[in-house]
Amino acid sequence: MPLILVRPGEVFAALRDSSDEQAEALSEPMVAVTILAGTAMFLSTATAGQLFDDPEFDWLLVAVEAFFAGVLVALQNYWLGGAALLLGLRSLGSMARYRTARQIVGLSTIPFVLALLVVWPVRIAVFGEDLFRSGGSDEGTTGYVLNAVDAGFVLWALALAIVGVRTVEGWGLVRSLGATAFAATLFGLLLAVAILA
Repeated sequence: MPLILVRPGEVFAALRDSSDEQAEALSEPMVAVTILAGTAMFLSTATAGQLFDDPEFDWLLVAVEAFFAGVLVALQNYWLGGAALLLGLRSLGSMARYRTARQIVGLSTIPFVLALLVVWPVRIAVFGEDLFRSGGSDEGTTGYVLNAVDAGFVLWALALAIVGVRTVEGWGLVRSLGATAFAATLFGLLLAVAILA
């Protein structure tokens, strides 16, 4: 799994093997990756940024909340994100399987795991409880820099999805970008509807 951060093409090329054995070999690492990535994504939300506004919350409850919310985010990303990518692939003529689309999405979230392991300890060391409190000290220049780093991880994940589509499908850059953009737009609309509903 860490190889995807430096040589993603090799990792995604393994997804061309759509056998049950290959899927089984990937299943447990994929669960771990998507949950860790989901946890990092949850910690970056406005909801997480207000947990300490409730006086009953302490660090242990934040950790428990982050884990369970991370599981929910992981399920949403893996299943709905995979479905959105599958629709994007099929709209451009692919015969990809749903499992392959989910695996591309799951592997593409690995930069968020890196963010959880590297960026979040720095954030906690610098800002402490203010990370999870409205109007805390995390809103200054350092906070903006760390938010820009978060945006970089999002772009990295999208780039990995494009590389995954391009590698698995053997498509050119434009077609791979089109399928990924379709999926990202559809997934964004699904999330917006879920949030506004």
